[in-house]
Amino acid sequence: MEIASIYKDLEYKDNKPVIKVLFETSFTKEIRIAMQQGTEMKKHKTSFPIVVEIVDGEIDFGVEEKTLNLKKGDLIALNGGVPHDLKATEDSIVRLTLTKYDETNRVTDLVK
Repeated sequence: MEIASIYKDLEYKDNKPVIKVLFETSFTKEIRIAMQQGTEMKKHKTSFPIVVEIVDGEIDFGVEEKTLNLKKGDLIALNGGVPHDLKATEDSIVRLTLTKYDETNRVTDLVK
């Protein structure tokens, strides 16, 4: 059993998203991305499917040449190989679910 709080030790930085691995199970990796208003994650992609949930706030999510305005409670699932980018239009908490085969350092490397 794994238990985590998406709000525990929550911090924002004004120049980049803050990434925290909440836990890993036998089938997924759960990651919290805290994005202060105006911070971005530049266009990137993964080889594996992902699920993105907006826990709090609002994100402009660029995918397939469109920008989707995702708000608290919205989820989006992407297949592997789909380029996407994120920009926080207000302070936001994003939950990212990766498959167990994906690498968490791939996500943390995006904001270095």
